[in-house]
Amino acid sequence: MAEGRALNLTMDFCLRVGELLLSSGAGAADVTSTMQTLAWHFGLRHPEIDVTFTSLSMSYQVSPEESPLMQVRHVKQRDIDYEDLTLVDHLVRDVIADQVDLAEARATLARIVSSGHSTPRWAVSLGWGAMCSGVGILLRGDVTVVAIAFVAAVCIDRLQLWMARRRLPFFYQQVAGGAVATLLAAAAAGVGLVENPSLVITANIIMLLAGIGFMGALQDALSGFYITAGARLTEALLATAGIIAGVSGGLTVADVAGVELRRVGMAASSWETLTPVALGAALCAGAFAFSSYAPRRIILPIALIAGLAISISQSISIQGFGRAWPTALAAFFVGVVSYTVSGRLRVPPLVVVVSAVVPMLPGLSIYRGLALMAEGGTTTSQGLLAMISAASIATALSAGVILGEYVAQPLRREASRLESRLAGPRLVGPLRYPGRRRRGRSRTVAS
Repeated sequence: MAEGRALNLTMDFCLRVGELLLSSGAGAADVTSTMQTLAWHFGLRHPEIDVTFTSLSMSYQVSPEESPLMQVRHVKQRDIDYEDLTLVDHLVRDVIADQVDLAEARATLARIVSSGHSTPRWAVSLGWGAMCSGVGILLRGDVTVVAIAFVAAVCIDRLQLWMARRRLPFFYQQVAGGAVATLLAAAAAGVGLVENPSLVITANIIMLLAGIGFMGALQDALSGFYITAGARLTEALLATAGIIAGVSGGLTVADVAGVELRRVGMAASSWETLTPVALGAALCAGAFAFSSYAPRRIILPIALIAGLAISISQSISIQGFGRAWPTALAAFFVGVVSYTVSGRLRVPPLVVVVSAVVPMLPGLSIYRGLALMAEGGTTTSQGLLAMISAASIATALSAGVILGEYVAQPLRREASRLESRLAGPRLVGPLRYPGRRRRGRSRTVAS
């Protein structure tokens, strides 16, 4: 293979891997390091890689006398697809272990990207319904609340799928989802099916929050990728604003129809409620992982981790420690155990940590803040405080998980300088480059 052709194919392969990782929610540090590791393995020493929220670029100069070669790829869609993420992670590890060459790796990557899923799309919609049912159980709702939350989630998923196929921006999909959740809860309350419709709305708010990349934004900020972190945070805030707009619109329609949705109530936390809360969290996390096409072997461990994490959070909250710190400690637990569990079951830690923290998302705080601000008067300040509390809980979740990953992935003396320069835990990709000791071996580009 001619050197120029091999160089182009290597850079294209690295960029395509990076594109899939970035679109699946991986942090910019993980994407950059994985691309550098692949490039080093195929003989490209010290390529220049730039990762932003919407594009990736890679340049390489063979010698100072020659012109550099540069390639760019744009991230056109962002779908939560943990099956493709896991397969690409396995492919990267196989490449580094010299189990596949460049040509076979490119063919395998093409098959991963172009192939569909064995899980039918209607089953995914039911999975979202099961997730919201788990949230209903977590919030100590009755059977009617759980059933309506299930139906609302399925309706929201099908509506958002219809809107996505027509290329409507994600903001409008979030607005539609929030409005559907609120209007269905209002209809159920209007005919007397539910006494506390706020639980139905909260369950669906958590479903809408689950696809927002708060964790990726904080990871990029901690890793020094401030531009990418700012872009991720902007997207997260815009998506959250869409939820707020949709729910607010639904509350306004309910007011005009004479349906009372302002009451925000939930059974007080106690030691007796820990069991249903843990079961609800386990169902929620497992169903989210299923709906995100996570490998089947990891769904049960994710459910167990989520149940244990929410039990830790609730146990500390019962003692009077508020919400943010107990949530952060529970997220820290998730970050610590996910590294070991994901390694044993051969999935990226990102799959475990994102799924396991979904039940702890601050859906109730967001709804409470909206309801109080909508009433106006003296309750507006209380509503703002509730929204600030929701933001602090989201930050605590992300920070706790990432700190747990720092602890779970100790710095190793034999790690390459390439890895140690990147400030951040590895949620995707190999922890270290094993080919350093084989530097003298021939590589594809060098041949």
